[in-house]
Amino acid sequence: MSLISNKKASFDYEFLETIEAGIKLSGTEVKSLKAHHGSINGAYISIVGGELLLLGAHIPAWQEKNVPKDFDPYQSRQLLVSKKELLHFQKLLKTKGLTIIPISLYSKGRYIKAQIAVAKGKKNFDKRESLKKKAVKRDLERGLRD
Repeated sequence: MSLISNKKASFDYEFLETIEAGIKLSGTEVKSLKAHHGSINGAYISIVGGELLLLGAHIPAWQEKNVPKDFDPYQSRQLLVSKKELLHFQKLLKTKGLTIIPISLYSKGRYIKAQIAVAKGKKNFDKRESLKKKAVKRDLERGLRD
């Protein structure tokens, strides 16, 4: 079950490969995500010091009155992947034009997982083509419904 997702990511990027990663969160962040609070729009993933970090995601605290004063909803959060996957991502990031973005955060059992993708940015003509395909698909579905 998806808790929060980045709906605009599929419009702005072409996904080359996707992978599931664990995410390191505090208790108040987990409760907040399970209540579908937060946003990963505009978030990205970077490799810093041999760790995969989620940057730019907004995950607020569950109860703002019970949170430490130094809590930052935009803080970087560590993603948990195997060493092999981390090395693979390091090689891919050296390729020009590729980036790693979060697609969604979801619960799997008692854990919160992040679905991340290696992506290439779309140009404007690619975006127009995506919109045309979506319009044609919508028109076909309307025709079948009537």
